[in-house]
Amino acid sequence: MGFSLFSLNPKLVKSLPALVIEPSAVQRQAIPAILSGKDVLALAQTGSGKTYAFGLPILHRIAALQSDLSELSQQASSILAVVIAPTRELAAQVCQNLTPLAQAVNLRVDVLCGGEDIAPQVERLTYPAEVVVATPGRLLALAQQGVIQFELLQYLVFDEADRLLDMGFIADINALLALMPKRQTLMFSATMPVTLDKLVKTVLSPSAIRLEANAVNRAVEEINQTIYHVNKGSKAKVLIEQIKSHQWSQVLVFVNAKDDVDALCKKLLKAGINTAALHGDKEQALRSQTLNDFKAQKLNVLVATDVIARGIHIDALPVVINFDLPSQAAVYVHRIGRTARAGLSGVALSLVSHLELVSLEAIRQLTGQVLPLTTLADFPVTDQATNATSKRAPRDKQANRRTANKRSINDFSKRKPTQ
Repeated sequence: MGFSLFSLNPKLVKSLPALVIEPSAVQRQAIPAILSGKDVLALAQTGSGKTYAFGLPILHRIAALQSDLSELSQQASSILAVVIAPTRELAAQVCQNLTPLAQAVNLRVDVLCGGEDIAPQVERLTYPAEVVVATPGRLLALAQQGVIQFELLQYLVFDEADRLLDMGFIADINALLALMPKRQTLMFSATMPVTLDKLVKTVLSPSAIRLEANAVNRAVEEINQTIYHVNKGSKAKVLIEQIKSHQWSQVLVFVNAKDDVDALCKKLLKAGINTAALHGDKEQALRSQTLNDFKAQKLNVLVATDVIARGIHIDALPVVINFDLPSQAAVYVHRIGRTARAGLSGVALSLVSHLELVSLEAIRQLTGQVLPLTTLADFPVTDQATNATSKRAPRDKQANRRTANKRSINDFSKRKPTQ
């Protein structure tokens, strides 16, 4: 069953990548639902083909409207569809995927993101762009400056809606919604947290179609998930040993804090592993170059935070490693979804210390998976779980006494002599 089932514009179908032959589960459900004109909430796993699921029907409908909107579409404000994404990297990727399809039917897609000079974006918008992919803050800024108007808006898409809320964009989203006319609204998400349920009830019409292409909050079955129980101080050594012993060609490593990203990257480089770091403090040009190098397999390992790695698509990425477990269980599903995309298989490895067992249990409850802990013979677990009644280790007590003594000596030496 090919894409001909949907009676889409043949030019759109012909412009799909050669490897995209059969529609995925979310595409089979979402495309006809969107073409029906109703609002849609689509719950589907990361890497399941959501971009084409909303991109194909939207571009099909806009192409059909071209004759009716030919005069209006020459205006700079003639935005007919807006896709809101949580990060610059994801927005750029969506734009990259949709551009060949749009060009096939004489439409233009533009990407508008924060963290970049706004002047070139304003300049580009002097030319018609029927579809805009944007991060919330920059889209709102351009709208408030009058550079963008939404009078002709027909379609609004929230891509990875759960992460938009997790990252604190609700105020920007509400401000944008207040500027937009009635339109067809589409939400795509891998998880369904309570906060998203509230937004759905506020934004989508009561007759909206809810689709569940896969089990909610679950990763695809093609991902082989392994959880290693290790000491916190052994994580870097375990990571290095795993990368070298398996000889993985590409590994995406998730770390929670930006400072820890740089520190881990230095350790991997010292161990002779071709590695680069990616986080929000890096300049945009360097971030883009690093990501391109990783995609081109010039780098074996990319160590990144969630904000940057969100939305990264690497063809046939074999391995994702959680050096730190995320504090939010839903983020785990998104992280490991960077591998096993488009029907391929992949490996998801997590290194879990005693302090992260609570996070692991939350992930188990969310996903409904057992996710058993496995120990490594060469890295025995010696850390002890802490609780309210546990006593402080003797070494820690001694260290505290030494610190207290140093403070007393320093305080004494700083005292002024009595007159």
